[in-house]
Amino acid sequence: MNTPWTCLSAMPGVAWPAVPAFDQTYALALLFQFERTQWLPAAELRRRADAQLEALLGFAYDTVPYYRQAWGRRPVPAQLAELPLLARSDLQSHSPELFSHDPARGHGAMHEVRTSGSVGAPVLVMKSALQGILWRALTLRDHRWHRRDMARALAVIRRGAGSGTAANWGSATEGVVQTGPLAVHDVDRDADELLDWLNPHRPGYLLTYPSLAAELARRSLERGERLAGLLQVRTLGESLDEETRALCRDAWGVGIADVYSSEEVGYIALQCPEHEHYHVQAESLLVEILNERGEACRPGETGKMVVTDLHNFAMPLVRYDIGDYAEVGEPCPCGRGLPVLKRIAGRVRNMLVTPQGRRLWPTLGLRKQTEVPKVRQYQFVQKALDLIEARMVVSEPLTPKEEEFLRQRICSRLPEGIRVVFSYLPAIPRGAGGKYEEFLSEVALR
Repeated sequence: MNTPWTCLSAMPGVAWPAVPAFDQTYALALLFQFERTQWLPAAELRRRADAQLEALLGFAYDTVPYYRQAWGRRPVPAQLAELPLLARSDLQSHSPELFSHDPARGHGAMHEVRTSGSVGAPVLVMKSALQGILWRALTLRDHRWHRRDMARALAVIRRGAGSGTAANWGSATEGVVQTGPLAVHDVDRDADELLDWLNPHRPGYLLTYPSLAAELARRSLERGERLAGLLQVRTLGESLDEETRALCRDAWGVGIADVYSSEEVGYIALQCPEHEHYHVQAESLLVEILNERGEACRPGETGKMVVTDLHNFAMPLVRYDIGDYAEVGEPCPCGRGLPVLKRIAGRVRNMLVTPQGRRLWPTLGLRKQTEVPKVRQYQFVQKALDLIEARMVVSEPLTPKEEEFLRQRICSRLPEGIRVVFSYLPAIPRGAGGKYEEFLSEVALR
């Protein structure tokens, strides 16, 4: 059952029913519609998206120099699959040509968004206030889906968060619904320090990266402590695997609700409230999952993700190759018509290439690492088709028996013919944006 929200009123003298701040009414109006559109059949959702796509394509052709040259004609939605992909390198090389010379009026102030460059290739995207409104509405949808108790405290640990507290969870809820307090911290501390920081705040919800959630859960198990009062872990920014879900259940007795988003287009998919797969936010964007021949993948197949932002009329992103791979899912038993992604696989650099030429995304997490508590951090790097380097940060040297246990554990999750060698480092730093990648392939990038 949903915990009733205590809505906030911004109008002097009016306590009930609440009259929200004017700039929040747009987000609430969208949320009102989302509560209904999520149950539409998939075909009807696509029909409505195509109506918006038609407006976007015409606008992009008329006002964006890059698309007029690349397309050569004014396309219609039925021709979307014929249009060339927009690569990340295109955003870097042709950024000014991708700006609309006549942005849509009424979409609010324009602003720049610069990505963190976690793939070593930062980009600039221009957005309007409309994208912020959609982001707030979809954040509220996520809270509604997962029936969060808004009166509880939220703790956030992520890169660039700084350190501090606030009376409300953030811009999506501020001025709309009363929440518990917010506490934020950067990722610039080790797991023990972060657990010591978390415990006094007694958060109902923890928002952080999957890798850090796993690290904190492992350390909690080692310390024999639980995060009292924790109801759910929320993750973002990295691929999430079952090992991390299992660790959070073991350590704290809670599940994970994952979010898949990007700085360029905002929310792409939210985890279903009833299952562990994801629903594409079809009211906001179109997602294509394409195989190596550029054809749409079927359920069970993994392919590259291509996104079209339906509402960016400042810098339209049409068929943007976002750099990630995902597995297409079957229609969801929950009854929502929103498209399903079974799994977010990651980027090309997270893909293992086997000696036989197969390509797959391995899950090498060490849930049983608690049996070797000396291991504080790890990362796997494919150096050659038949060689994985297991980088370890340890509190003290591993014994030959412990090292062999870990080698067998890792090899059991790898195809035959791949060797594992160990290297020991003082620390494994996080990348730009605070993200951490458990597996990297130097072979896949060649």
